[in-house]
Amino acid sequence: MEIQIAHYLVVAGILFAVGLTGVVVRRNAIVILMCLELMLNAANLALVAFSRVHRDMQGQVFVFFAITVAAAEAAVMLAIIIAVYRQRQTVNVDEMDLMQG
Repeated sequence: MEIQIAHYLVVAGILFAVGLTGVVVRRNAIVILMCLELMLNAANLALVAFSRVHRDMQGQVFVFFAITVAAAEAAVMLAIIIAVYRQRQTVNVDEMDLMQG
């Protein structure tokens, strides 16, 4: 039995839906960051699946760069979350009002 592109897309859709649900429902900044990464990985899975079906390496190269940017983004966001935690003693996004005047 060969795995079709539909199987990859179903898994990517489920991963994206779980990530989106986590972003909408959760209030912890670290969990929201992890759910955003899950959504990005779902998109990467879809890109790799389409790249494999079309026998083109451009999708896989794009995923490589997307993972690199995502790692940098995660590091910056984690540093911001740590800085906010040190000042406010919370990572609850409802209580983060540092930018308000």
